[in-house]
Amino acid sequence: MTPTDLLTRSLDAVWHPCTQMKQHEAFPLVPITHGQGVWLMSGAEKRYLDAISSWWVNLFGHCHPHINQRLREQLERLEHVMLAGFTHEPVVRLSEELGTLTGHALGHVFYASDGASATEIALKMSMHFWRNSGLPQKTRFVSLAGSYHGETVGALAVTDIPLFREAYAPLVRAAATVTSPDARQAQPGESARDVALRAAAVLEAFLMEHHTETAALIVEPLVQCAAGMVMYDPIYLQRARTLCDQYQVHLIADEIAVGCGRTGSFFACEQAAIWPDFLCLSKGISGGYLPLSLVLTTDTVYQAFYDDATVRGFLHSHSYTGNPLACTAALATLELFHTKQVIARNQTRAQWLAEAAAPIAEHPAVSHLRQQGMILAFDVKTPAPDFSRRMHQHAMERGILLRPIGNTVYWMPPYIIDEEQCQLLGTGTLAALQATLAESGV
Repeated sequence: MTPTDLLTRSLDAVWHPCTQMKQHEAFPLVPITHGQGVWLMSGAEKRYLDAISSWWVNLFGHCHPHINQRLREQLERLEHVMLAGFTHEPVVRLSEELGTLTGHALGHVFYASDGASATEIALKMSMHFWRNSGLPQKTRFVSLAGSYHGETVGALAVTDIPLFREAYAPLVRAAATVTSPDARQAQPGESARDVALRAAAVLEAFLMEHHTETAALIVEPLVQCAAGMVMYDPIYLQRARTLCDQYQVHLIADEIAVGCGRTGSFFACEQAAIWPDFLCLSKGISGGYLPLSLVLTTDTVYQAFYDDATVRGFLHSHSYTGNPLACTAALATLELFHTKQVIARNQTRAQWLAEAAAPIAEHPAVSHLRQQGMILAFDVKTPAPDFSRRMHQHAMERGILLRPIGNTVYWMPPYIIDEEQCQLLGTGTLAALQATLAESGV
């Protein structure tokens, strides 16, 4: 199809996610015909630097030759087999490699297809664990203010974003929320660590009162992404781990967005030197190629379900659980981490991003420029009306794909971005910001 055909036929047939479709009357869809590296192409003439890794999934850009080759090889062997009663090499190898990456602290892996499903699995598994362990009253959950963990009904319970949560409130059994350790909340003279410790004290007070009915605390380690790239000190994770142990509450680490190297280590939890009871992965684990999510957990949790009685087993399934092609894409992604020294090289890339963002930090409308590994963000103090959409448009006009969250602009590019492309990202973002503010007279 030509770009024009794609645009017309998509509007007629496709209902797009998180979208008010009527808005596309004024803001047309962007037809993408192919991709290569950091670039997305619309026909032969237009290209866009994918500064957000297509919703944070394409770790190594588009059409990576190594992942492509591994998938071609797997296509000739096995495309799918159900994982109930059967197994296959890609799912075994992937499970073993992921367990090794945790030092075997988390040695059992349960598979699904998307991030929200991974959240649901972790929540259900935690509650069911406590029931199997003789504590059936532990059925409640607690999350951080502003947290996002998915949009299915169970995941919405621990998502604290009003737009998502309130629309479906009659279906949702809402969890409790505690103060976010957002480093931007620092008072004069306070450090990010001080803010994190204050938030941890609130968590401690909550668990002291509610631990008997609380199954788990769920957090996005180091960065609360959909909340506006909220970043915080790892001391909070250390305190959370200690408090969860003290009060018999599980710790769930939602690393769906922040895992796979985004924060500067493969798992964000590594920077706090802790392991959770459940660790959720999705998005980048398959390199952006195929839907895949998973939950890693401990032997203690696994053994609580190991029994003759079916009712004590974990009662959850997906038709495409552990799909061989998706697992192969994940294995190819991990091979790139092993052979290309990605974590070490990303330190250099992170520095390129910081240098490219330096001129942006000087803009009078910009505040709280912050960075955690390969995630960089800043807030706009006086945003124009409809800022996020207008900023997106002006960036696209300059060949940059950005998708601001409210008044927060962020970069989360593929791990193949080079220094020149970082500079292009910086100049394009600054020009788009200036155009957006000027358009509204801000």
